[in-house]
Amino acid sequence: MATDQAASPHSSNSPAPSPQHPGRVWLIGSGPGAADLLTVRGARLLAQAEIVLHDALVTEEILALCPQAVKVSVGKRSGQRSTAQPEINRKLVEAAQQYRRVVRLKGGDPMLFGRADEEMRALEEHNVPYEVVPGITAALAAAASAKRPLTRRGIARSVSLFTSSTAPDQPDEVIMPNGDTLVQYMGGREATATARRLLELGYAPHTPVVVVENCSRPDEHIYHLQLAGLEAGLQACSGPVLVMIGPALAERD
Repeated sequence: MATDQAASPHSSNSPAPSPQHPGRVWLIGSGPGAADLLTVRGARLLAQAEIVLHDALVTEEILALCPQAVKVSVGKRSGQRSTAQPEINRKLVEAAQQYRRVVRLKGGDPMLFGRADEEMRALEEHNVPYEVVPGITAALAAAASAKRPLTRRGIARSVSLFTSSTAPDQPDEVIMPNGDTLVQYMGGREATATARRLLELGYAPHTPVVVVENCSRPDEHIYHLQLAGLEAGLQACSGPVLVMIGPALAERD
């Protein structure tokens, strides 16, 4: 992990941050992974940050945009040992009590499967001012990489984004949403269960499926298959996986 020299948290003439007068936090979406898919606003704020608490999936290329900042990894990876959310909340509040400009850098978009609700609640509880900077979510980046639109006139006019990942105190279960196109985040381990559930619900075995692994990164892989093939699982995938299912994803004539 990067070990850049810490920027001074008290470099201006204004009073130093404290529990009574905390700094400001920006919850920034880093997008799917490629540094040039980060928003201009996100890049500008990173260049001004004094400390950055970042997810595991944030790339080194994006972290290179804030060489002046203290970098703290608070990564969470599905199925792997990672920082518990209450601990992330605590570190975020503590950072705001020590630094004026705090960035919480999240993969994708903070407001979609990014646990933004818990972090915003923690900041509000401690009267920490914050802003949210959106990022390109994986579904849009994956559709662009695969050159497969999520909607198609006359074929698909609704999209459902879902995940089977649950809180630690909740049972894992696959609940299928309604939508012409389904997009499952963190769908690698659940691929077989997802396919079986959809087949049970009456989806055709030949329903088009597009799987994007490591979206927008140099090691990106795109797999085109059918729902019957998805039932066999995605053992070949080891990186972050997004699964897109529906007739809109069929190859164009």
